[in-house]
Amino acid sequence: MSKRHFVVAITGASGSVYGLRVVEELLKGGARVSVLLTAAGFTVLREECGLSWGGTAAEVQEQLRGWLGYEGDGLRYYASDDLFAPIASGSSAPDAMIVVPCSMGTLSRISCGNAGNLLERAADVMLKEGRPLVLVPRETPFNAIHLEHMLKLSRLGVRIVPAMPGFYHKPQSLEDLVDFVVGKVLDSVQVEHDLFKRWGAEA
Repeated sequence: MSKRHFVVAITGASGSVYGLRVVEELLKGGARVSVLLTAAGFTVLREECGLSWGGTAAEVQEQLRGWLGYEGDGLRYYASDDLFAPIASGSSAPDAMIVVPCSMGTLSRISCGNAGNLLERAADVMLKEGRPLVLVPRETPFNAIHLEHMLKLSRLGVRIVPAMPGFYHKPQSLEDLVDFVVGKVLDSVQVEHDLFKRWGAEA
């Protein structure tokens, strides 16, 4: 049986660490992962995580592989303007796509079908092919426009998983809070994990 294939897109919303952890966990589970980063995503990645990545798609891919310590063949990076990438076509649609974190600009363009780059086109493919699409907005407070777009997408079958960590698992560190959100994202695409203690689980 072939490995499940996921697209993970990191935008310019705060919370780049969520996207990196999702990629890390998917690869750990043996999945194939195609990574996308917007221009603003690169900027926030540098500001929040101290990762000054850039260059050609091949160079970014090697930077990502090096940071993850990943030596397998299941990781691929595509530039945002590469509309010839396989994930831009419904005939090569991945099993699921996760935009984490998802900026309000990206969310609104997906909602309106405005596919101006590879991320938006890949999301459009997921919608038209009826494949799982998960958006992880990291914004507060939401205004009425944000909420209207999220409601519209939810009614189309998109999973909206805001980056809202819980506390019932008694987090002891920043990593625990990040892993709670990442675990909820993985739950949304049926990927097993042990990132947090579930409500009612035995100690």
